[in-house]
Amino acid sequence: MEFNHVSPFFAGEHRAVHAGQINFQTMGLPEDRPAYDLNFLTADHLDMAGNVTVSIHDRMEPLEHGWRALEESNLNSLHHGYDWCRAWVAQHNRPLLIVEGRMNGELAFILPLERVAGRLFTSAQFIGAEHANLNTGLMSDAFVAAATPEFMADVGARIRAVVGGVDIVLLTNIPRVWRGVRMPFAMLPCVENQNHAFALTLKSDFVATLAQLSAKRRRKKFSSSHRRLEALGGYEHVVAQTPEEKNRFLDMFFEQKGQRLVELDLPNVFACPKTRSFLHTLAQLPQVDDRFALRLHALRMTGGEFAGEVPAIAGLSRKGDHLIVQFCTIGGGPLTHAAPGELLFHLMVEAYSSQSVGLFDFGIGDMAFKRAWTNVETVQVNVTLPVTQLGKLAALKEETATRLKAMIKQNPAVYSFLQRIRARVHNSPHDKTGETDRDED
Repeated sequence: MEFNHVSPFFAGEHRAVHAGQINFQTMGLPEDRPAYDLNFLTADHLDMAGNVTVSIHDRMEPLEHGWRALEESNLNSLHHGYDWCRAWVAQHNRPLLIVEGRMNGELAFILPLERVAGRLFTSAQFIGAEHANLNTGLMSDAFVAAATPEFMADVGARIRAVVGGVDIVLLTNIPRVWRGVRMPFAMLPCVENQNHAFALTLKSDFVATLAQLSAKRRRKKFSSSHRRLEALGGYEHVVAQTPEEKNRFLDMFFEQKGQRLVELDLPNVFACPKTRSFLHTLAQLPQVDDRFALRLHALRMTGGEFAGEVPAIAGLSRKGDHLIVQFCTIGGGPLTHAAPGELLFHLMVEAYSSQSVGLFDFGIGDMAFKRAWTNVETVQVNVTLPVTQLGKLAALKEETATRLKAMIKQNPAVYSFLQRIRARVHNSPHDKTGETDRDED
């Protein structure tokens, strides 16, 4: 069981349906506007948002109070939380371009961006975008209520007018519709991302949760895995509690995931030492029941030949009633035949069904086991705001490349071949920094 951190988009909303029968509802939303079409971002539109002012900050600290207030909203992604972003910045130290928007003098939105230099273009992107499953920006309720396509066109023009030192503002993985609300920044010029996100709505009890899926099949898989692991010595479902245990589970994950990705001929997106340090920092942040940046779950063998081994590990993040699976992996050897990853997910879904979680988010990327576990499919988009003439080319390149990726993913043989090539380059001994060149993705 592996997670690939990738995403696609489509002009629709996410809706709950039975697993295996996930559909989209377009709601009459407008078609994707070409990312390089700037005709609607002209000064003629600025009057629409005359009560909005936009400024740029190169430090997080002056905005901390308002930032933490905005991040409390359920609509705002946990990936934009102040502590999450601070942990990333501490490791990567990229120049910051924090966009602050005010409406009628009140804080309306914050876009936590960083400057990313590629071989061809320089872009402003969400902090830690390459490891985020969901991006929204931080927005006030008043701003969300005021947002219309025309209003957001004006906001986009104001952002372009004040952002400097980059060719393009690239906002990836924004849902068209999130928790039933149309996302303001998804109204800007965009292209559908090549991957969708998959989630399961949790009910107040586990039986009701499973009833949304193929409950008989889920129970059969659980019973099979349970019996196999019991026959191999028994197991326990553990959650890392102490700092030492958190570090140990994370290090196990990095080792297991690295080995699995090499076996599968896939690039190891966790090879970068900075990314590993970032995740260690998140795991050590304070945790409460309904809020944690990274909580580590695992199956641990309790007896027999495999006593002490950890055949499955997962890292989860939670904000309010939204829980996201950040990563997971399984070990090697005979224990893998018991499908420990499936068993761990069964136990986690069962546990969180009784802990006021409304949405168990399996993250981005289309995989068979996700479709078997989920009943919500969310479409995301990549927003492009060119700042320079070169940025127009960057926007065209982003749109073309994203559509091409979507087409390639429809051809498993071609996709597998290209993934193997990418893996050999990414996992080569001379490329262990893990720094992603966004122009070359």
